[in-house]
Amino acid sequence: MQIVREVEKILGPNDKRLVQQLVGGANRSRQEEALKKNKPFIVVGTPGRISEISAAGKLHTHGCRFLVLDEVDQLLSFNYREDMHRIIEHVGKKSGTSSRDILGPLARRSERQTILVSATIPFSVIRAARSWGHDPVLVRAMSVVPLDSITVPRPVLSQTGPNSNSPSNSVNQAAVDSLPPSLEHYYCTSKAQHKVDTLRRCIHALEAQTVIAFMNNTKPLKDVVFKLEARGMKATELHGDLGKLTRSTVLKKFKDGEFRVLVTNELSARGLDVPECDLVINLDLPTDSTHYAHRAGRTGRLGRKGTVVTICEETETFVVRKMRKQLAVPIKPCEFTEGKLLVHKEEDVE
Repeated sequence: MQIVREVEKILGPNDKRLVQQLVGGANRSRQEEALKKNKPFIVVGTPGRISEISAAGKLHTHGCRFLVLDEVDQLLSFNYREDMHRIIEHVGKKSGTSSRDILGPLARRSERQTILVSATIPFSVIRAARSWGHDPVLVRAMSVVPLDSITVPRPVLSQTGPNSNSPSNSVNQAAVDSLPPSLEHYYCTSKAQHKVDTLRRCIHALEAQTVIAFMNNTKPLKDVVFKLEARGMKATELHGDLGKLTRSTVLKKFKDGEFRVLVTNELSARGLDVPECDLVINLDLPTDSTHYAHRAGRTGRLGRKGTVVTICEETETFVVRKMRKQLAVPIKPCEFTEGKLLVHKEEDVE
């Protein structure tokens, strides 16, 4: 729906009907009626609902010239395989052209421009781009290069030892490239029962106004919000169990500044676009460096400055140091005392 809203801004009030959402969970009959009435130029939706309405003959995609797959690394997962197969096979596949008969699959692929959008570039995305497109290119913020010039080793199935660094070097590099350049990275230690208080002191010390705090599970989110509210800090939660209307309302209020802190988990915040966010806090450690990069990318957007703070227990600091090494970014140890951020020096003990 964020994408729909942005497209509506571009189209203007008179033409906003030319973009149509096809989101799972919404009323399908109304969506089909809107397609028939408005005949939109742009459709934005989830794989299941797009595939479902396409299969019913209510969405005609054979003449479509552009296919954009956002968060493509997630769309390639097993859960979406059947729906994505239908979409790839049907979008932009006109029939009856002589070039198709002569050139075969290559001509069929060239009838449609396919755009894959991802914060990271794992091997699965490279393979998909080569399979779905002709002479694909990699577009980064400052460069456009042929995809074939990018070396992305295949994922390995096993490691040679406990300290092996063989897997995912390319994925780590992609994660590095996806990090906004103007970020400051810190970590501090805290006992589990004191993490919320450390979070509060961190926000005050950095004078952050729009904060996203990450946790790994849904259940503790409400407790964190309750503790922050009890100390006078406006906070709210965002997770997958909320209804679509509630999620939309929460996001709008957060963007409008009614809440200072949004406490969420990885799944709920994927693709979350809040340019005003000036602080990201990891209340739970990310599962790996790629997830760290995804979380960190919620701040420092559009050239703004941003800060990422990881709050971990003493026994977890080795994980932070490992991510620091993999991402090649300075994640500096710190503490928050007397309303200020104090940065410590640390010798690398990787």
